[in-house]
Amino acid sequence: MKIVIGIDVGISTTKIVGIRDGKVIKPLRIKATDPVTSLYGAFGKYLYDNKIALGDVEHVMITGVGAAYIDKPVYGLPTSRAEEFIADGLGAQYESRLNDMIVVSMGTGTSLVRCKGKDIHHIGGIGIGGGTLSGLARLLLKTDDVKQITSLALQGHISHINLLIGDISAKPLPGLPMDATASLFANAQANAPREDIAIGLIYMVLQAVGSAAILSANGSDIRDFVLIGNLTLLPQCKYVFPMMEKVYDVHFIIPKYSEFCTAIGAALSYKKE
Repeated sequence: MKIVIGIDVGISTTKIVGIRDGKVIKPLRIKATDPVTSLYGAFGKYLYDNKIALGDVEHVMITGVGAAYIDKPVYGLPTSRAEEFIADGLGAQYESRLNDMIVVSMGTGTSLVRCKGKDIHHIGGIGIGGGTLSGLARLLLKTDDVKQITSLALQGHISHINLLIGDISAKPLPGLPMDATASLFANAQANAPREDIAIGLIYMVLQAVGSAAILSANGSDIRDFVLIGNLTLLPQCKYVFPMMEKVYDVHFIIPKYSEFCTAIGAALSYKKE
């Protein structure tokens, strides 16, 4: 059986996967200075690395903000565009094996997509995400290198930055354990070390995203939230989201190919004529 290629084109990063017989073939991510270079570089490398001939490709599905720059068939192959929010939903459903959920796509900002079986639609979002982390880190840490920010954060102490329930109460409040956050950055001092600032920034972004997701489900029976996008790779996710799960009685799921879910969904959205 031939392969359907899904490509999520960002402004400088492109993610690509192949789907054959309902299975994902080795996702790949490529960075470049512009979306066209990124797409064609990713496509060529993906075919080469996986020993795929052009004739083995049935269709190419592209999505993402950078897809607007692609105005002709990729390498002469049949090429179509996938609606990004639909791709988010299909990819998250495939990876999580859930049908009903809210997909939290953590990119430069954050978009929220509700899935109820085949009903997949965008319900909103917030302007907080990876772009927020990078921008604030440039201002406060003089770097926007995610690896450096993460490395600093691993040496920081969140209690030096955030005000916790334990700081203001002698015992837990109803539904709020002692280590729950009372106020972001309220404990920060003027001479706070870079390590503490770094972990404070990451926790602030992740908690804001998690809170927005939970609030978006108010009035519904959805308790599952599937996290996708580059921010899911931050090691602090394994601490922030389990803590929010306990407080709010919800489930945050980070699937295996979380950063590639949109590209996977783009490929899955292809339907033969």
